Amino acid sequence: MGGFVPFSAIMKYGFRIRTRSGLIVDKLLIHGKDEVDAERKLRQMYQHCRILACTIHEPDKNADLAAAPR
Repeated sequence: MGGFVPFSAIMKYGFRIRTRSGLIVDKLLIHGKDEVDAERKLRQMYQHCRILACTIHEPDKNADLAAAPR
C-alpha cells in the first residue's frame, strides 16, 4: 500500500559507498521515508555497491517554509 507520504515525513540520507569497480563515492544524498527505503533506491542506481557509511540529514526548516502553500 504505497500511500502518500507528506513532504515533511521524507528524510534525506547521506551515503558513502564503494562501487563494484572500487571507486569511493561520497556525499550521495537520497530521499526516503526511512533508511531501508533510501538504501533500496541507492542499490537500484549502484548495484553491488558496498555501503561504507550512512547518515541522516534532518529536513531543512527553510525548505518546509518554501514548500508551504501561500
